[in-house]
Amino acid sequence: EVFRAFDQRLERKVAIKVLRAGVASAEAQARFLAEARAASALNHPHVVTIHDVGTADGAPYMVMEWLEGETLRRKLASGPLPMAEVRRVAAAVAAALAAAHAAGILHRDLKPENIMLTADGRVKVLDFGIARRLTPADTDLEATSLTRAGTLVGTPGYMSPEQVRGEALDARSDQFAFGAVLYEMASGRRAFSGASLADRQAAVLLGQPEPLTRVNPQAPAPLQWLIELCLGKPAGEDEA
Repeated sequence: EVFRAFDQRLERKVAIKVLRAGVASAEAQARFLAEARAASALNHPHVVTIHDVGTADGAPYMVMEWLEGETLRRKLASGPLPMAEVRRVAAAVAAALAAAHAAGILHRDLKPENIMLTADGRVKVLDFGIARRLTPADTDLEATSLTRAGTLVGTPGYMSPEQVRGEALDARSDQFAFGAVLYEMASGRRAFSGASLADRQAAVLLGQPEPLTRVNPQAPAPLQWLIELCLGKPAGEDEA
């Protein structure tokens, strides 16, 4: 649950995210705090700032900066973004992910709901609540587990194939989600859709979205190439 609050000491609005103690298990609460601490290590203009993390009355909480604006999901309700806006938002999100990966953190739930477009023109990546710490020393960015191995977390339609299968993840999983978001910004439709959870998972594992240049003829070819690179399946890598 997320609440708007007022910090009386610093006289500013904040957002407080709380994991209710009576609902979540002790393990889930421990993960919440561990992952919040990992995300709080980030200090980047395109990542939401976490001011504090702790526990009150048995309930873990995070205190974050309050952002005025709308999510990318709400923005997309009116259709695809202009190409200039696609480039601006994409560059900001890519920079945020790059900073997270450099700090050893995998987001694992990038989607339009977790991207905020503020009233003053900033782009912020939100909700590292299921983030996973990576080992910075590993050149292949192998994940160091903050959640139980094989646990399926994320949002169907944006989760990478290896994420759907419950396999080990690295930075390429975030890149896959980035490609899905990029496609949606430029086309106004989801890259991987379906009537059910199983349908969306199957679309990720077996399908490819309709080429962007066919859906939106105004989209430049390099954007289509970038999306194809992000959403590429292992079986098609040799062809690329």
